[in-house]
Amino acid sequence: MIEQLRRRAATHTLFAPVDVPSAVAALGFVQIDPIARPAPAQDLILRHRVAGYRAGDLQAAYPSADLEEGTLHVYGVMPRSTWCGLGPLPAQPPLDEVQRAVLAVVRSNGPTQTGALAAALGSARVRNAWGGTSRATTVALETLHWRGLLRVSGRLGGGRVYAAAFPRPERDPVQRLAAVAEVLAGLFAPAQCSALRSMLSRLGRRLCGRRTPAWGPSAIQGLCDHGGYRRCTVDRVDYLVPQTAVAPVPDAVRILAPFDPVVHCRARFEHLFGWRYRFEAYTPVAKRVRGYYAMPMLWRDQVIGWTNATRTGGAWSLAHGFLAGRPRERAFAAALAAEEVALLAAVATPAGALDTGSKTPGDPR
Repeated sequence: MIEQLRRRAATHTLFAPVDVPSAVAALGFVQIDPIARPAPAQDLILRHRVAGYRAGDLQAAYPSADLEEGTLHVYGVMPRSTWCGLGPLPAQPPLDEVQRAVLAVVRSNGPTQTGALAAALGSARVRNAWGGTSRATTVALETLHWRGLLRVSGRLGGGRVYAAAFPRPERDPVQRLAAVAEVLAGLFAPAQCSALRSMLSRLGRRLCGRRTPAWGPSAIQGLCDHGGYRRCTVDRVDYLVPQTAVAPVPDAVRILAPFDPVVHCRARFEHLFGWRYRFEAYTPVAKRVRGYYAMPMLWRDQVIGWTNATRTGGAWSLAHGFLAGRPRERAFAAALAAEEVALLAAVATPAGALDTGSKTPGDPR
């Protein structure tokens, strides 16, 4: 049974490449992270799912695609239909003077960058959510975005462009949570029920203003009753599994971002692929085992090692490590060479031209 779950995890979200809006819609959510080694997470995630993808293509798609940035379980980009299901949020405190002024300027001027706001409203600084300081207008923008009053309409020159948000329809909180459960179950299929319950519990408090532990199990049961999922237990771990056929496993190497849906849930990744992977970007250099931004390497449906990217003289080079030695199959050598070419082509855009956003935007409370 664990072999079937592993094959599903290795193929469910690694579907045949499509265009950017279709890929985001099929995934339901793409995590955004600023570290660009060798490209931001959103680009590394989409390059496997979008034909001919190049770093920055997601950013370029914003004006013509129904995409929204916001916080689901983490910060990222999602179809507008998913974003609408997240709101409106429960009652919030009244806007303060700076927030009202910022909202008025954006609504009056249309798409607005942070620099333009500073010129219009001043550059006073306030403490931000990370303990440092930021412009008061920037903090106000992030708060208004989180509350659903502004949206990120595009990205330009290393910063977000904000515009007035589309209205979100009123929906019953339980219905909203059920819709989010469907997105997360599909994104992390086969999903560990404990992780899914935890995410839904946190989301329930944010979306509905209170924490109700029963909502997570109720949403999961709803997926089993009406959403095309079933439960199974392997090694005393409960999974929620789509009732669809498992796709064939290709003879392909995939070098995955640390935040790729295949990798994101570390407990599931460890159980199914047998590797206790840890993200070491925030680990002291002397204590790192595999590297600052080691990317897991998937060969067929097995995780066999990792890849680190190093930038020298404007070009990226790749170095690989293997858990149990490099596979000797000729098919592996050809697949790895093809993946190296694809990865380096996808990140060929100069890093300075890419907008990586702030570290964890979205919840300024």
